[in-house]
Formats: sequence, structure tokens, C-alpha cells
Amino acid sequence: MIQDGLKSFLHADARRLGFDAVGIAPGEGDVASAAGLDAFVADGRHGTMAWMPETLERRRSARALWPEVRSIIVLGMNYGPDEDPLAILARPERGAISVYARHRDYHDVIKGRLKELGSRLIARAGSDHQMKVFVDTAPVMEKPLGQMAGLGWQGKHTNLVSRDFGSWLFLGSIFTTLDLAPDAPGGDLCGSCRACQDACPTDAFPVPYRLDARRCISYLTIETKNPVPAEFRVAIGNRIYGCDDCLAVCPWNKFAQSAREAKLVAREDLKAPRLEELLALDDAAFRTLFSGSPVKRIGREKFVSNCLIAAGNAGGSALLGAVRTCLVDPAPLVRAMAVWALYRLEPQEALARRQAALHSEEDERVRSEWHALDGKEQGYG
Repeated sequence: MIQDGLKSFLHADARRLGFDAVGIAPGEGDVASAAGLDAFVADGRHGTMAWMPETLERRRSARALWPEVRSIIVLGMNYGPDEDPLAILARPERGAISVYARHRDYHDVIKGRLKELGSRLIARAGSDHQMKVFVDTAPVMEKPLGQMAGLGWQGKHTNLVSRDFGSWLFLGSIFTTLDLAPDAPGGDLCGSCRACQDACPTDAFPVPYRLDARRCISYLTIETKNPVPAEFRVAIGNRIYGCDDCLAVCPWNKFAQSAREAKLVAREDLKAPRLEELLALDDAAFRTLFSGSPVKRIGREKFVSNCLIAAGNAGGSALLGAVRTCLVDPAPLVRAMAVWALYRLEPQEALARRQAALHSEEDERVRSEWHALDGKEQGYG
């Protein structure tokens, strides 16, 4: 009876705080995908994300992270878009920002509510228990835990899929010393569908349920600080922060709903921003525009370099002036991608500028882009 009362309170209070899905996973045992995680790191598919192998041991099980945990409450908050997130891809002069980053940083929205929910639940239990809350900022395997808690299942694109909300759930968790009866895990309902694999512009899912982050546009535009390899730049199109293709094409999105949390409704100015305006951002303007947004964390240099790739894919001459200005930007990564963008838009001009640029350019990343203009490297022909 006590268990039933606590779980009823948990579900009601979670709903009050804006969560759309809640489930409980056991605190003991290995995370369901531990073996897959080991293979992911062993194969080098994590790319430059050095924190993955560094935290590998703590990711394998909840008790490796916190030995006292008995139950894990996994919560989901719907951030479903109110329009087709792929429609922006047909507007090459605009930048495509992933749905999750078009509004307030979800970490800020969710973490405080997790603390409030957990504190109220422990107070309700009437005993000396503890909790810890996590929102994608610690070595916690949120997606497999979400499946273990019955919120859905990890699809062939490795993201969580919900029967009720499709692919659009932010996840957070409360680790607690409370003993709560776990929910039944979610069953895989992908069947023979391969829509997400077929939709991926860079073939980041070589086989179902296996992601190669080194090919993923979200990784290439957000996680790695290195220049995007030339072989992927054309496929990136106008995606300047993340990618929604594999999420958006999932057939389970037919049940998805628009976000009901006001702070997760997309900002109008981030739905289809003009590339010309983004290319002109200095550091102060970048910080102002993306204040409170997850985009801010990658910094102006990486962001503008992403916009230059989009500019190079836009065609025409409308963005040439902005690209030329970026050739003398203080940031080497920006200059490097400006070389590629100029070559894509005006190859003869780029070739004419090369000798003088190589005479004055000292950064090796930028020099390598100028040297690549002979067209022999994939992505330059």
C-alpha cells in the first residue's frame, strides 16, 4: 500500500511539474546496453569525445556511479515541434537548428523540477532517504534507463522512441535510496522499419542500433572542435546545429504532440535564421543571440564555421560578401571553412586568392584548406 501510494503521488506530481512520462528502473545490475557501450568505445566510434572512455566504468551500472541507489525514476518531457522540422532543409539561405535547441536550454528547465519532485517524494515517504538528480550532465545512460523504466525503447537510430510522443522526449533521472517497484521495460517495436537509417544524410547507422558518432551531423556540428571532414560537408546541407532527420522520419511520430511546456516552445528567431546574419555575428552578438540556449555552449567560432558550410552549400552569390569577410576572421576555424565555402560558391576566385593567402596564413588548418583546392580531395571536386 505504501508503494502504491508513493507511485501514485510520483505520477501526479510529475505531471504537475510538466513531465509527460515517468517510469521506474531498478538500481541494481548493469545498464542494458553496457556491452554495446563497450564496443562503441573500443571501435573508436565516439570520435573526439574523450569523456566517453574516461567515464566508461561509471556508465556501466547505476551503482558504479552511486553505490547507495536502489531505484531510478526516469522522467520524460515532451518537446515535440509544432511544424515539420525537415521543411527548413528546402530553404538553403536559412540555417537549420535542431528542434531541441530552438528554445530554452532543457537542462535549466528540467533540473530544478527534478529536485523539487525528488524532495517531495522523499518527504512523502517519511523516512531518511537520499536522492541525486541527473540531466545529461553526468555519466548516466539515460536512453537505456528510459527503456528499462518502460518509457519506450531504443530505436534503430539509438534514440529513445515512445509510443505516445515518438522521438521527442527530453530525459532526466532521479537516483534514490527508496525501494520502489520497477516498471516493465519497454519492448522494441521498430520491426522491419529502416526509415531512420535511410534518412541519415551521412550514413551514421551502418547497421541497425549502432551509431558511428564520427559520421553523425550532430556530433560534427556540436561535439567535435575539429573541422568537419570535407567528405561530409555537402551532406550537411544547411544544418548548422545538430540534425533531426532520423528523429523526424520515425513513423511513431504520428502519435507525437507539440510541447506543452511553454519554455520548450521554439523561439521564432531560431526557427529559420538567415545565414547572412549569422555569419556576421561577433562574439558578443553570438552570446546575446543564444543567451539561455544550448547553442551557446559550442562557442561562436564553431557555430560560424558550421554556418559557412551551409553557405557553401547554398549556391548563388547572395552569401559571397559574408563569406569573403570571414576569410580574414580572427578565428582559424572560421577562416578554414570560409575557404571551402568560397570555393563552393566561386571556385575560380578561390584559386586566384590561394597563393597570396598561403603566403600570409600561418595556421595549418587553414593552410590545408587552401592546399585542398586542387579538387582531388573528396568534398572539393
